[in-house]
Amino acid sequence: MGCAGLLGRLAAAGQPVDRSAAGVVVEVYPAASLKQWGLTYRRYKGTANTTVRHQLVDTLTAAAPWLSLGDHAQACGRSDHALDAVIAALTARAAALGSTTTPSAEQLDAARTEGWIALPTGNLADLVQNPGRAGRASP
Repeated sequence: MGCAGLLGRLAAAGQPVDRSAAGVVVEVYPAASLKQWGLTYRRYKGTANTTVRHQLVDTLTAAAPWLSLGDHAQACGRSDHALDAVIAALTARAAALGSTTTPSAEQLDAARTEGWIALPTGNLADLVQNPGRAGRASP
């Protein structure tokens, strides 16, 4: 419901809300992004997996040495919600660079109504490049 309200407010403000990832909003699934980047994507959520989550934060920052989490690294280790927010932001960066999957022509109508989960198509290192250098990919 929160997302529906946000999308409604963006549309009312004149922003191009397109659930197929063609507008200013991109739907992401953090675990899928982690998998695409070759990182741990299972069993990192919840208090029982705090050790795994801390290891994932370490692996993420080693794979993306330009990513400076500062004091937020500890928050990401403690909370899967905080870590998912960082992964979502990284995936949004990939989308802004054109380095995420987009629906094919056959999938476009359904994606506009049902939504499209954008998956990164490149490496974490690609997220520091200039926006004009990447291309969006279809699945």
